[in-house]
Amino acid sequence: MAAWTDEELERIYDSTSGRCHLCGKRLAWTNYGAAKDKRGAWHVDHSRPLARGGGDDLRNTKPACVSCNCSKQAGHNRTIRARHGRTRAPLSRRRREEEKLKQGFAGAAAGVLIGGAIAGPPGAWVGGAVMAMLAHDHDPD
Repeated sequence: MAAWTDEELERIYDSTSGRCHLCGKRLAWTNYGAAKDKRGAWHVDHSRPLARGGGDDLRNTKPACVSCNCSKQAGHNRTIRARHGRTRAPLSRRRREEEKLKQGFAGAAAGVLIGGAIAGPPGAWVGGAVMAMLAHDHDPD
């Protein structure tokens, strides 16, 4: 088991925007390695478990809440995610921002078209602004 540096922990934490990669629960950066009953406590989980030949390289690691990490043991991510109704890990911080930006542009375009059709040029401005804000604020996960 590796002793993780703060930089490595930050990369692991950001890889899912600070959410458990198995259940999606919000994690607290400061509660890495904390007891199970501590809110937002998390561990570093190995996507391919060490017991199944996985390694400690950062590509094989994701943050997981203590409960999910302990219950997973040497199981598969797909199985644990399915128990929580999930099919994939949450987006990384960078990918989440990219998706929110795309959603904002798409919302603005739809708002311009709808607002313009209903109320002409002023409606296009208002519709574009409102729809851009609403679409950008929607969680892409």
